[in-house]
Amino acid sequence: MAQPDFDEIIERRGSLCSKWDDMKSYYPVPDQNALAMWVADMDFRPPAAVTAALRDTIDHGIFGYPGANTPYLDSIRWWMANRHGWDIPREAILSAHGLVNGTALAVQAFTEPDDAVILTTPVYHAFARIIKASGRTVTELPLANDDGRYNFDWPAWESVLTGRERMFILCSPHNPGGRVWSKAELREVADFCRAHDLILVSDEIHHDLVLPGSPAHHVTATVAPDIADRLVTLTAATKTFNIAGAHIGNAIITDPDLRARYAAQMMALGISPGLFGLPMVTAAYSPEGAAWVDALNAYLDGNRQLFDAGVDAIPGVSSMPLQATYLAWVDLSGTGMSPEEFNARIERQAGIAANHGSSFGAGGESFVRFNLATPRARVAEAVERLQAAFADLQ
Repeated sequence: MAQPDFDEIIERRGSLCSKWDDMKSYYPVPDQNALAMWVADMDFRPPAAVTAALRDTIDHGIFGYPGANTPYLDSIRWWMANRHGWDIPREAILSAHGLVNGTALAVQAFTEPDDAVILTTPVYHAFARIIKASGRTVTELPLANDDGRYNFDWPAWESVLTGRERMFILCSPHNPGGRVWSKAELREVADFCRAHDLILVSDEIHHDLVLPGSPAHHVTATVAPDIADRLVTLTAATKTFNIAGAHIGNAIITDPDLRARYAAQMMALGISPGLFGLPMVTAAYSPEGAAWVDALNAYLDGNRQLFDAGVDAIPGVSSMPLQATYLAWVDLSGTGMSPEEFNARIERQAGIAANHGSSFGAGGESFVRFNLATPRARVAEAVERLQAAFADLQ
């Protein structure tokens, strides 16, 4: 496999790209030369094998209903066994339209209106959005921030429960904090869910994006096989290989009864995979795809080091140590500024669109999330702009 050129600047404006084309709809950044560091997709092309597989499908020229998806399912099984040490039967895999859809299906299948769903905040903002849109409520269990490291806070959380909770959504690895949960921590989550009779939805979409030198990611299902009767594992190739536009993801449920309930919800809503995602995922989950991901993670780690060194040099600003994902979680509380003030500097002065921490729930108010999955020259430019925008603090 040829070495990927992650340094290539690819113009994405005008390509139906939410990250770049919708930026001005959400952020008051300058019209010219703004940097999009908000939506969590990458500014890199996927492995050549993925593009070739899609081209073969297009060249065939007939785009009817897809079927015969055994190669697709077996590629998922191969990937999970070889990259994550998890052997799964083919029938355990159900395909949703991405993992936001996969999470929403779980909420619909396993909870009722007015039930509560647990989120450990700050956490991926789409979770709260779909829970509330489904007529359920969110129980926020704020993570403990211990010197720039998120930890579970079980004693404090017990007193927060309302008795209406029916589901626990775990983000593993954690978005936005970039934390890889240990086996012991995952075991604690499993025990908590069993003790409180909760369905556990383990969203592991970032499981392949673990940076060199970080602790290994552990699939919750392999750590706690005894809770298979209440566990839904969500995975996808889309985040790993930058093919989110394919809108395809996996709900892996090994317990037959639990799987039947999820499948019934899919049936009720007419959910089935689209044609183009199947060959893309099949090509990605391969030895070539594995080599590409290894190169990607090494490149992302270089971006992380450059970014962290630059922003940590700004007085009162600290980037949380990143173990996984490509999303820097930056604390600006030490500047003494309000979120309105530091966000205005980032957007209007630095010309950077980045996610406001408050959108991730309790505990995120003093933070901003920056997407580092972009060519290194852009990361360097972002650092320079941020240092200039906060130059009066130097």
